[in-house]
Amino acid sequence: MTDISHHCPQAGTLRLVVQGPLTIYDAQALKNRLLELLSEVPLQALELDLAQVPEIDTSGVQLLLLAAREAQHHQATVHTVAASEAVREVLEFCRLGAVLGMTPASA
Repeated sequence: MTDISHHCPQAGTLRLVVQGPLTIYDAQALKNRLLELLSEVPLQALELDLAQVPEIDTSGVQLLLLAAREAQHHQATVHTVAASEAVREVLEFCRLGAVLGMTPASA
């Protein structure tokens, strides 16, 4: 089962740490948890730590895009601070790295 934990490294910044696969099997529960976390704090920046995501499918990509959209509603920036090889490959294939603030250093 996939877990999303969070912490605020500085005021206005929310870092989400995803541990486990981002797939259709957990999509609804993860969506609810994600929306709950994004509504809890005033948001200026959203950081995504995806280093411990061994698998991602299109449902997982949709969840990440949902997170980015919600951050934009708060006029917050999105930055992927870490990404597993599986996440990096899928996001690069879909050309979504820039949307999620992924840089070469995110690996």
